[in-house]
Amino acid sequence: MICFAATPIGNLKDITLRALEELKAADVIFCEDTRHTLKLLSAYGISKPLRSCHKFNERAAAEKILSLSREGKRVCVVSDAGMPAVSDPGREVCRILTEAGEPYTVLPGANAALCALVLSAFPSGRFTFLGFLPEKQSEKIALLSRFAHSGETLLLHCAPQDADEYVSALFEALGDRPACAVREITKVHEERVFFTLREGLAGEKRGEYVLVVGGGEEENPLNALSPREHVLHYMGEGYDKKEALKLAARDRGVSKSELYRDALDL
Repeated sequence: MICFAATPIGNLKDITLRALEELKAADVIFCEDTRHTLKLLSAYGISKPLRSCHKFNERAAAEKILSLSREGKRVCVVSDAGMPAVSDPGREVCRILTEAGEPYTVLPGANAALCALVLSAFPSGRFTFLGFLPEKQSEKIALLSRFAHSGETLLLHCAPQDADEYVSALFEALGDRPACAVREITKVHEERVFFTLREGLAGEKRGEYVLVVGGGEEENPLNALSPREHVLHYMGEGYDKKEALKLAARDRGVSKSELYRDALDL
């Protein structure tokens, strides 16, 4: 039997009774960082063999998990915090098990993104979870631009050293929107900071963030114009051609190069 179990995202008490039962019953536990998981197990008096399953060895770990399961062993898979395979190692394991026809189950639990969504008080009827953004700024912009005319709330995981770059990319791709940065979720110093993408997130960046970004206007009347007319509209407002191209491209959710030909003679 194989199960994927969610673990606490901060407060060690945020673990389900089912997860504790499974950790106690497991023959072996595969985890992202053995040192991190050992702290959780020690807090509940659990002692089990631990094996690594991280982004650098996930395929090999998956093959071992499959092998152990077929030997009749009980295997539990966890990440450092939250649900395995969601912005954490585990997806490759799921894929390999599924392709091999090996069944597994999932034990629900703590989730940072959903906690941050509730703490932000932003609309929660429709939202998109983007996880961590790509490393390259151009790839960040390309991904985020797809949501330039989306009215749904966006949720992103963000390391503290990347916070300013993320906010900059969000503003460039989406324009100014309300946002909320949530950190230290479930811990003593849990904090939420409201800001706008234009003004940026002030202060020293510490701890892992979930960034919650409000939705935009779902329909932009300027998009009914031809590309040339769209660029001319912004030039008429006083922007130079380069900036007008950038703004029109953002409105349309396309790259500047796609509009450049229409604005050559402007």
